[in-house]
Amino acid sequence: MNVLFLNPPFKVEIGKFSRNSRSPAITKSGTVYYPFWLAYATGVLEKEQGFDVKFIDACADRITLPQVYERLGGFIPDLVVMETSTPSIYNDVRVADQIKSRFPKTFICLVGTHVSSLPKETLQLSPNIDAIVKGEYDYTVRELAQTLSMGGGLQKVKGLCLRKGKDLVFTGERQHIENLDDLPFVTSVYKKHLNIRNYYFGAAQYPMVMIITGRGCIGRCKFCVYPQTIHGRAYRPRSPESVVDELEYIKKELPFVREVGIEDDTFTIDKQRVRMISELIIERGLKVRWYANTRADLDYETMVKMKAAGCRLVTCGFESGSQQILNNIAKGIAIIQIREFVKDSKKAGLMVHAAYMVGNIGETRETMEQTLAFAKEMDTDMVQFFPIMLYPGTESYDWAKEKGYIMTTDFSKWLTEDGQYDCVLSTPELTNQDLFNFCDRALREYYFRPKFMVRKTLQNILHPGEAYRNVRSSLQLLKRVRWTPREVETR
Repeated sequence: MNVLFLNPPFKVEIGKFSRNSRSPAITKSGTVYYPFWLAYATGVLEKEQGFDVKFIDACADRITLPQVYERLGGFIPDLVVMETSTPSIYNDVRVADQIKSRFPKTFICLVGTHVSSLPKETLQLSPNIDAIVKGEYDYTVRELAQTLSMGGGLQKVKGLCLRKGKDLVFTGERQHIENLDDLPFVTSVYKKHLNIRNYYFGAAQYPMVMIITGRGCIGRCKFCVYPQTIHGRAYRPRSPESVVDELEYIKKELPFVREVGIEDDTFTIDKQRVRMISELIIERGLKVRWYANTRADLDYETMVKMKAAGCRLVTCGFESGSQQILNNIAKGIAIIQIREFVKDSKKAGLMVHAAYMVGNIGETRETMEQTLAFAKEMDTDMVQFFPIMLYPGTESYDWAKEKGYIMTTDFSKWLTEDGQYDCVLSTPELTNQDLFNFCDRALREYYFRPKFMVRKTLQNILHPGEAYRNVRSSLQLLKRVRWTPREVETR
């Protein structure tokens, strides 16, 4: 049975659309995330007998659908598993229509956060979509492929939304994968199918790979999409041995990679495990550079261990400089903890990439200015400011929808014509243009401070390894950031 896993083309004439970013877009920084969830599902099915599997990331390769067909050659897929996202969903459905037109007997299955949240609504967009997988899809896709290959009934495959005559039916929830050590190394799938130099993260050294060491997040943040739509709010970690084994694999099989990104929603939930992973890296004598997503409750002792094990950078969502806003979004972090986190990170020798978000519940002009002042006070190595992006399946989306703050029901409007974020939230206090203008101004004010520019210049001189990343990120920022305020739009 032939199976195609496809990250479908979208705006490839403009740039690289990062569909697996937590907020999919063609980003200001040029960041392009690996399609790791699709890669995991690819690796799972490749372990089974009787399947010929291809995996194409059309966005990263910047190829059109006709070029996808050229790559396939004589390979005619019996099953296509296609990644989706909220801002690209209408495009993704059109791609499904075109594939079905070319291969009428092909079974087309859509996966991802958007279709997990709105499975029936998505099926209604086109009769050419045969199924939607709701939630975590590695094992659902495997069972779907096995059942199709044997001609069995799909109603017994948990996790699917299907057509039954004129009705749409859901086959029932599938349990989350408990033993993540059973999954293949995602980097082995990258090596076989992807061009690793296509991917980029502005805060990481290039070239880099992204791995997952655990799924789910115990945080209750109302805006965060993956825990609420795919992986749940219980943290399911891989064993420390499995994680370090994959790092060894990367060193051996991908020696040109300069940094490994640990892209768990929050890698540092279990601090004892983080220390165990760090100690194993040190014990095995692995010389590997890595970064990780963290929370601001990370302690200094663990930071020191991480640094000794090769950690270069911690990325952390601070979100706001207002404690009230943090409370409103159930962040579970206090401003005093963020201050301590930044102080300890600098003391431990770790760089900090801080993420700030505006437009959350209760946001005002005053709280946004508090956030900018707080960011300057923290003076971290890197920052990002962005307006809240509302995705179906999240509490923030439900709040905005209930209040009537979402400006359009057209999901294509979640992006601008050039593929960048286009916030669709407007509240009585702040329009979407207010949010965008603030973020652009905040980036300018933060990065063009004389203090920051002198520090980065010295860093380039004293640490040449950072120079390429700094220059490339700066050029991307200059290219993408707006220097004049957006004019108010009506929809």
